[in-house]
Amino acid sequence: MRAGAREWAGLGLLALPTALLGLDVTALYLVAPSMTADLSPSGAQLLWIMDAYGFFIAGSLITMGTLGDRIGRRRLLMIGMVAFAAASVFAAFAPTAELLILARALLGIAGATLMPSTLSLISNMFPDVRRRAVAIGVWATMFALGMAAGPIVGGLLVDAFWWGAVFLLAVPIAVIVLIGGRTLLPEYADPSAGRLDLISVGLSLAATLPVIYAVKHIAAHGTGGRPVVLAVAGLAAGAVFVRRQRRLADPLLDVSLFADRAFTVALLVLLIGLVGVGGSMYLVTQYLQLVEGLTPFAAGLWMGPPALAMFAAAVGAPLIARRIRPGYVMGTTLGVSLVGYALLATAGLGDEVSVAIGFAFVYLGLGAIAALGTDIVVGAAPASKSGSAASMSETVQELGIAVGVALLGSLTTAVYRAQVRVPEELSPESSNALTDSLSATVAIAEDRPGVTVEAARLAFTTGLNVASLIAGVAIAAATVLCLSMLRHVPRLGHNQDIDANI
Repeated sequence: MRAGAREWAGLGLLALPTALLGLDVTALYLVAPSMTADLSPSGAQLLWIMDAYGFFIAGSLITMGTLGDRIGRRRLLMIGMVAFAAASVFAAFAPTAELLILARALLGIAGATLMPSTLSLISNMFPDVRRRAVAIGVWATMFALGMAAGPIVGGLLVDAFWWGAVFLLAVPIAVIVLIGGRTLLPEYADPSAGRLDLISVGLSLAATLPVIYAVKHIAAHGTGGRPVVLAVAGLAAGAVFVRRQRRLADPLLDVSLFADRAFTVALLVLLIGLVGVGGSMYLVTQYLQLVEGLTPFAAGLWMGPPALAMFAAAVGAPLIARRIRPGYVMGTTLGVSLVGYALLATAGLGDEVSVAIGFAFVYLGLGAIAALGTDIVVGAAPASKSGSAASMSETVQELGIAVGVALLGSLTTAVYRAQVRVPEELSPESSNALTDSLSATVAIAEDRPGVTVEAARLAFTTGLNVASLIAGVAIAAATVLCLSMLRHVPRLGHNQDIDANI
């Protein structure tokens, strides 16, 4: 096989675990009812079943990205695939809620080995910056496609088999990656890397996990003593972590990268963009199924055109950035995506077409920033540190999705509750209060005076409108950031120096 063909075949292989990771983020959206009926988790346990995966991915990414630089990125990918498959089988057959929580946490840790490994291997396989940007665009699209497919695949598998079947998809993918990896994927390890600093590992977890938990808890239940204390403790651990990294000769995370303004601004744009997309995707899938009454498969078909729009942007943006500076390409595409947020902010009942078109514009913006923003972040680091830089990019994106679902979901819930009398039977500890509120209202609407299905559907749609308006404002700010702060990043393949103002 010729070298060029082997690179693209390797990218195809890396697309499999990337899509799998995205699928596991959202697969439980429609599996939860069946799983709940089998395991009877409490409200708090259900919350941890849904969130443990994302928590532990986000908390472990920095450690695993740096570990790949030290022991070898392909080796870490192979180890992670075996661990992910084993944890997936454990989750599929977990007999109790407690063991399923443990399995989901193990899946998160194993998933954190896969994400930076796949992205940093791409940087090794495609040394030419122009081809690397296109490859990163494909990589980003596969993760987003996995997220979009999660609810549909989960719904189909639980209908055909049982709720645990969705986890078993990891097994054949692991087999394919393990067989093809040694032939198609290069190995790279930093020969000068020192030992892994375990104190820094602990500090990174102590900084990340409490903050993510606090964000989710505050968004769902409001401020309280425990989440505020956890957030403060996480931020304090983060400060100690940064201070320690500055003093170490071989840090877990090279914080000097943040002195590169393009690196920092690209991370900020990715964060804002994923907040908007993560929240919008969650709300749009709920709108199509709960408001318009579509089946999971039918809702999946409506999500097809947006996925194609993202793919076009993720692959096309790097090609355009060979002639036009990436900051302008990202800013212009984000500006165009504001059309999508406007359509979502004005959608009404029976507006499946407008909602699907609107989300296609939203995904268009994600495609450009995922490809070019990630390329800026990874390209800012030397080859020996690309795993660490990749982990930062993915940590920010995981955080953005979590914050987007929590904040925009809770905003929609607040609007919904203000307009509809939510049934008392609804547990306040539910991890998906918005979905449960609407489902419960619809289910008993005929038996409870003053509550109608139409009112519930309209209230949810109003919440979607308000959340989309707020998200659009945030995306407008990200647009300005791209056009003003990233305008001096050179065109792909051009080695001119970045302006001193950057």
